[in-house]
Amino acid sequence: MATVCLLRTRCFLQQVLPGLPTAMQRHYSLDVSAPLLRTQGYVDGRWVSAASVFPVLDPATGQELAMVSDCGPAEAKQAVDAAYKAFHSWRQHTAKERSVLLRKWFDLLTLHKEDLAKLITFECGKPMKESLGEIAYSASFLEWFSEEARRTYGDIVPSPAKDRRILLLKQPVGVASIITPWNFPSAMITRKVGAALAAGCTVVVKPAEDTPLSALALAELADQAGIPAGVFNVVPCSREKTPAVGTVLCTDPLVAKVSFTGSTATGKILLKHAADSVKKVSMELGGHAPFIVFDSADVDMAVAGAMASKFRNSGQTCVCSNRFLVQNGIHDRFMEKLGQAMDAELRLGHGSEPNTTQGPLINPRAAEKVAHQVSDAVSRGAKVLRGGKRLDGSFMEPTLLADVTTDMLCTQEETFGPLLPVIRFNTEEEALAIANASHVGLAGYFFSQDVSQIWRVAETLEVGMVGVNEGLLSTPEASFGGVKQSGLGCEGSKYGINEYLHVKYMCFGGLKP
Repeated sequence: MATVCLLRTRCFLQQVLPGLPTAMQRHYSLDVSAPLLRTQGYVDGRWVSAASVFPVLDPATGQELAMVSDCGPAEAKQAVDAAYKAFHSWRQHTAKERSVLLRKWFDLLTLHKEDLAKLITFECGKPMKESLGEIAYSASFLEWFSEEARRTYGDIVPSPAKDRRILLLKQPVGVASIITPWNFPSAMITRKVGAALAAGCTVVVKPAEDTPLSALALAELADQAGIPAGVFNVVPCSREKTPAVGTVLCTDPLVAKVSFTGSTATGKILLKHAADSVKKVSMELGGHAPFIVFDSADVDMAVAGAMASKFRNSGQTCVCSNRFLVQNGIHDRFMEKLGQAMDAELRLGHGSEPNTTQGPLINPRAAEKVAHQVSDAVSRGAKVLRGGKRLDGSFMEPTLLADVTTDMLCTQEETFGPLLPVIRFNTEEEALAIANASHVGLAGYFFSQDVSQIWRVAETLEVGMVGVNEGLLSTPEASFGGVKQSGLGCEGSKYGINEYLHVKYMCFGGLKP
């Protein structure tokens, strides 16, 4: 059977990846320590099976990695009940006790970073270097919120009356449903769960159907860290069962909070579900980030920023630059150097190969979407300067387009792939009008050496996060969130924990002056 699997994998690769390195024409196997490769749900401190299973595939090869328990509404309800029961004891833990447990969890992620990174590479497709970076990023949220757990300060407010005192207390909201995407299968969980557990909340995590293995590995390490039963629960499920499980997690009366990262369309559905019981919600939704290069920019710095912002995770991040606007005076130099950088730095292949910088997209549908945007742009007059070809399976060549206009699909909808379309512009006002002509506003980037322009543009861009002369901006110390239809609330920073707290006013009266 193993020989048949090996032959099938080699045949698949030879058919779909012509021209890729010879190293791709071989079998790849996921080799991690047994305790971290979990395939059951995790509810109330126990590993639980479901009535059926669903496959998890390597997006680079189509090879089956594991069969995972396909949890349904019943398992989701059990997880909510377990989290609600555990909440009443977890909230009584002191902030220091919660802090110590989160720190132990952080230490375990750091200890097992190699195996955790392999899980990400095989189920998500990222190159190992990026997967290791994600594990460091994921662990950093547990470290950050282990420290913030002890800083959920309230207030003592001067009273207008002599016989009373006014206190404002911060308390955990209760059970939080955590629904996460596939593109950062570890970090999107810890960014939410770290804050929730630090605040004293308990959680039920529903990971993306493409990448449940990372979530289940986190559950194993949470158990090893001593996080009590019921505090952290994971209910993996297939695409077919996702709507029913999501409905439970967003409508159950025992759930007090819903945190979701994903598309704007799905976020709107979950908001409607949560509205019936007026739950507290935070939503990190779609982006359509502009990347503006002004004439005063340092060209080399701008090219480096474009490469980092666009091609990380093969363009599959919510803060990836999607629309590149380059001012007329610097346009030709920027395009020449950008093309040279793409030739020199980008290498397609399986994420486990050391030279790979560009892995597959998450599935063939994602690659087809990018190819469709390229075809649409070319039909409307755009020129392909690099790449442009759809490879079978989930691979797409990194693509550079020139002569792009705002009537093309790639400038109107989020791409989530390695497509870099460049629009030429003349004035600052023109660039800002194009950049802000979107119903979403998550991140934006621009490059300029003009200090006055930097302030003007940074304050005018209608986004929640701005990178000035920088293409990578995410860090646990800073807030992460958008405006318009890119979401509600924020994650990370000292403000992230407030998403899992409510303020209780206590009036202490009857005091003798």
